[in-house]
Amino acid sequence: MSAVRQFAYKGMQVTHLSGAFGSKVSLRKMSTNSKPVLYSFWSSSCSWRLRIALALKGIDYDIKATSLSKTANEHVYTSEYREVNPMQKVPSLKIDGHTLCDSVAIMHYLEETRPQPPLLPQDPVKRAKVREIVELICSGIQPLQNITVQEHLGNDLGLEFAQHWIIRGFQGLEKVVSQSAGKFCVGDELSMADICLVPQVRNARRYKIDLSPYPTVVRLYQEVQEMEAFKSTHPSTQPDCPPEFLKK
Repeated sequence: MSAVRQFAYKGMQVTHLSGAFGSKVSLRKMSTNSKPVLYSFWSSSCSWRLRIALALKGIDYDIKATSLSKTANEHVYTSEYREVNPMQKVPSLKIDGHTLCDSVAIMHYLEETRPQPPLLPQDPVKRAKVREIVELICSGIQPLQNITVQEHLGNDLGLEFAQHWIIRGFQGLEKVVSQSAGKFCVGDELSMADICLVPQVRNARRYKIDLSPYPTVVRLYQEVQEMEAFKSTHPSTQPDCPPEFLKK
């Protein structure tokens, strides 16, 4: 037997199915429109960083919950989703008649097509520094601790592996941002660097990392906690967030 629970979310019909095989979330459009469609998983840091960017840019969108869990045998590993994103990862974004994949590439597309408010500084050195921090996080830390790596290595080894690479990455990140930060990661301008830092700090907490050696990282994380774009897109606010993780 399965329980069905439905509610509306940003122009979508959300259906929760729960039963012997766990829970699933399916979304279908309630009405036809040309809004962008975001394929997102509630706890994915890559999805969160793109949700923040969309919120900061004031871009309305429909969301399609797309599970990353291979063990749940859900959306991301289907042939249908492979047509959306050949790498079978999230996020993906359908926008302007195109389907784009990879959160960093999509953020740059949004910056180029919808430049206000800016997510990159005008100063070329500061702009390069933002990109440095983005790549440090998005290439040097996050991929080594994501859920696909965890499932491949197994619970115990996966946790140790993730903790090692987060700690190593945060040692470098702390030094970089301690030299570049003002109010935000690079000076006093909110940027892609802050968008990427916040979800990664949440990841570090999930993996039980002691953050006391990284005071600048923690300060920058706390700086944006009350900003609406970060609060409204938090994993706990997402339609596919399991009940046990709400408000966490």
